[in-house]
Amino acid sequence: MKVIDLINKNKKTAFSYEILPPLKGTGIDKIYQAIEDLKEFDPQYINITTHRSEYVYKDLGNGLFQRDKLRRRPGTVAVAAAIQNKYNIKVVPHLLCSGFTREETEYVLLDLQFLGITDLLVLRGDKAKHESVFTPEENGYRHAIELQEQINQFNKGIFVDGSEMKVTATPFSYGVACYPERHEEAPNLDSDIYWLRQKVEAGAEYAVTQLFYDNKKYVEFVEKVRKEGIDIPIIPGIKPFKRLAHLSMLPKTFRTDLPEELTKEVLKCKTDKEVQQVGIEWCVAQCKELMAYGVPSIHFYSVAAVDSIREIAKIIY
Repeated sequence: MKVIDLINKNKKTAFSYEILPPLKGTGIDKIYQAIEDLKEFDPQYINITTHRSEYVYKDLGNGLFQRDKLRRRPGTVAVAAAIQNKYNIKVVPHLLCSGFTREETEYVLLDLQFLGITDLLVLRGDKAKHESVFTPEENGYRHAIELQEQINQFNKGIFVDGSEMKVTATPFSYGVACYPERHEEAPNLDSDIYWLRQKVEAGAEYAVTQLFYDNKKYVEFVEKVRKEGIDIPIIPGIKPFKRLAHLSMLPKTFRTDLPEELTKEVLKCKTDKEVQQVGIEWCVAQCKELMAYGVPSIHFYSVAAVDSIREIAKIIY
């Protein structure tokens, strides 16, 4: 059953979340523990992020530096397979333009299909840390819609070189990202919505939003995309506020506005533990309001927030 089917069959608001593959060399136990902590809330699927390689510079000790490529979080495909095998929960690995060539993407698709993993979240991905603007790999893609086209061709049994597969298997289904407060590189929200419509016409079955803390922004965004004829589920992406440092970090990193009411409550806190409690209370209220609005699913960004998500899920699910 595809993610879109799992979402649509649920009579109540579906629960899902995103995890990161472990840092290279640290093992998978922490991921398993996070799943154990949240599995009682019946997650319909788990997203697994993908991370591009970055350039690092090694000091050779003679005044020279050697530039190497390092991937700090490898193993997205393996982690997805391990989770699906151990827990029998639908897994949704991210597929990126960023850092990948067309041939590398094709190998990932082949591996996933062999493993019976056929749901994806298709993203352009972030620019590399050393880049001032996003730059695709040589023979890679600049836009997610181009990556969608490769997946669509793969589903038809056609490789990137134009040759045909001798045997085809279950086709891939996928969702995409959307931005209630617009993508940081978009000139305006209308432009962002135009590209979302293009991604839907290319085959996206649902969209997951960037994190936000003001439900009004989400509702206005959904109403606007509906007027543009976009009728796929728009799944709110939620991350519990947890640390004092988030006051400056979240707006800078994710280009999201923090509501004045939330900001005032956080500024009253003296410790991160107090902030975490404010974040839980805010998130519970936010999720209840979204449920009342009729969202089909809520997707949690769980990095460093599994304990908060567990407390929130106890109340709302």
